[in-house]
Amino acid sequence: MSRLIRSRWQRWINRRIPRSDVQLLTQKNLFILPTAAGVVFGVLLLIMLLTAINYQNSLIYLVTFLLGAVFVGAMHQTHRNLSGLELTLVQAGEGFAGDDILFRLRAAAGKDDAIAITLSDDDTQVRLGHVPSGQSADVALPVVSAFRGYLRPDSIRIETRFPFGLLKAWSWMRPVSAGVVFPRPIAAPDVVSAVDDGDQTASARSPEGNDHAELRPWRDGDMSQRVMWKRFARSGQMVVADWEADKGSPHWLDFNAFAGTDHELRLSYLSWLVIERGKSGARFGLNLPGQVIEPDSGQAHATRCLRALAVWGQEKPRDMQGAPHGTRSNTDSGKKATAGAKI
Repeated sequence: MSRLIRSRWQRWINRRIPRSDVQLLTQKNLFILPTAAGVVFGVLLLIMLLTAINYQNSLIYLVTFLLGAVFVGAMHQTHRNLSGLELTLVQAGEGFAGDDILFRLRAAAGKDDAIAITLSDDDTQVRLGHVPSGQSADVALPVVSAFRGYLRPDSIRIETRFPFGLLKAWSWMRPVSAGVVFPRPIAAPDVVSAVDDGDQTASARSPEGNDHAELRPWRDGDMSQRVMWKRFARSGQMVVADWEADKGSPHWLDFNAFAGTDHELRLSYLSWLVIERGKSGARFGLNLPGQVIEPDSGQAHATRCLRALAVWGQEKPRDMQGAPHGTRSNTDSGKKATAGAKI
């Protein structure tokens, strides 16, 4: 019975507050109720009123009506704190699975000040404080992520209990835009990509016979195939060959190189490799089933590859769907990837 009531309540809320990245708070979508302290305050007023009637005491009548007027005034003030406030989703954040993803919001007050505002998700909350009339304030709300993919809070709660904490006024914002959660990086084993790169494969290239290579000290994350083992045997110095971008071979990060490994674990391996290549500035390409990102270098390229890993095999949340912890699809089958697509 309670599940049915909750379901009907949620459908009524969804109709009253449709999904949007901009939410204007009005009488149609604002709610107000007494807090626990407000309920106790109301009970005490009732007891005082009964006492005044019983003893016909004018002083008790006066105090009761004065406190009742304070309660009514607090009701109007609490409602005015949110009335006319406009909340806008400025940016849906990005991050790694398991981390808090920051959703940046902007609150613009209407003709009245917005005082003591709190924004919250299911697990986290932030205090916005005071927004003067006609001005705006930005706030970052952390949203907990569990899996890679798209992340969209089902609802963001806006609440105030000013001035006395006797009543609370609240509403919700149900954003359309979704953040992106990258796969959690896991240190990858040494593997060799079999992606065909022109006249020879990456596995057939030898740093010993490459005339267009620069030598540098070995760094954590470098593939063993690039180490100059002959030099290491002679001098004990472990150096790595870096090919020139215009003549040498870029290193392909290949989904299919981790044979027999779970698909989600492969994506975590690739995420770690992308981060390492991004730190070193090395040139690399990314090969996923149905998607190929051509070789490039730089932080923008690394971010592009991380986004591709995050949403591979995923469906973007539709307007009427809620995905509080990111969506997960059966990526093992690979049916949702379109073969041969290139970025």
